[in-house]
Amino acid sequence: MDLNLFKVFDAVYRASSLTEAAKDLHITQPAVSNALARLREHFDDPLFVRRGRSIAPTPLADSIAADISNSLIALQESLHRGQQFDPATSTRRFIISMGDPMEFVALPSLISQLKQHAPSIRLQSQRIVRDQLSRQLISGEISMVVDIPQAVDPSIQQQFLFKDDLWVMMREAHPLAAEPLSLKGYLQAQHIAVSGRSRGSVIEDAALNRKGLNRNIILRGQSYYSASHIVAESDLLLTLPRHLALRFQQFLPLQSHPPPLKLPALEMQMYWHRSANNDTAHQWLRERIQEIIAQNGDAD
Repeated sequence: MDLNLFKVFDAVYRASSLTEAAKDLHITQPAVSNALARLREHFDDPLFVRRGRSIAPTPLADSIAADISNSLIALQESLHRGQQFDPATSTRRFIISMGDPMEFVALPSLISQLKQHAPSIRLQSQRIVRDQLSRQLISGEISMVVDIPQAVDPSIQQQFLFKDDLWVMMREAHPLAAEPLSLKGYLQAQHIAVSGRSRGSVIEDAALNRKGLNRNIILRGQSYYSASHIVAESDLLLTLPRHLALRFQQFLPLQSHPPPLKLPALEMQMYWHRSANNDTAHQWLRERIQEIIAQNGDAD
């Protein structure tokens, strides 16, 4: 039996789609179909049946899915244990999915450390797709994720990184800058909201809405960095993590204030698939990121 057939089975089972499984495995859909045909012949069972626009596993497929998944993970862990990792010579490539705030804080220091200790390791940072997070980690499409707490597949490991309060930033000559920020002033001002999503409430608006309050958002953007420049040249207010506000104040004519009402703190977690637990290169990179986050927190 070709072990690659079980990789196809696992990908199809998790994705409930031949097309998505083919993308995860970087092979063609006919190749996935051919692998399934061989598995169906071996087990004398259809394994997956059409259900609406997706496919669903048969009872037999359900009964063997966990064994196949655990066996593949065990094989992957065995391979990692057999690898010798030397940062100075390693040519590994890692894909890290993180949002704009973490790119701004972590990547400059991480690149500096790689240049000094692991010059041949390559990184790629890409935007988070939250509803695909578990699937992308399971398939190996991404190496690790840094993001807010969220529900993930049981096979995904996670590590708390930091918690940060939300503050309000404005230009130094803003009409509200001379006094402590009041709730009335905050609600009457115009705001820029930052989110990687095209719609839906951001964390501060969700907190306001629960109290029956609303603010006047006239611009929704994707990046705190660009938003900080807009705020520096306008009367818009920006609510953002405190560590970012303090950094932006270092090179722009801005000041920050505690919010006039209690807002939930921003939390960040690191996520990775359990098959990377014993991967010494992956462990090394996770430790560097944790150290950088801790150092930035101390500096703030």
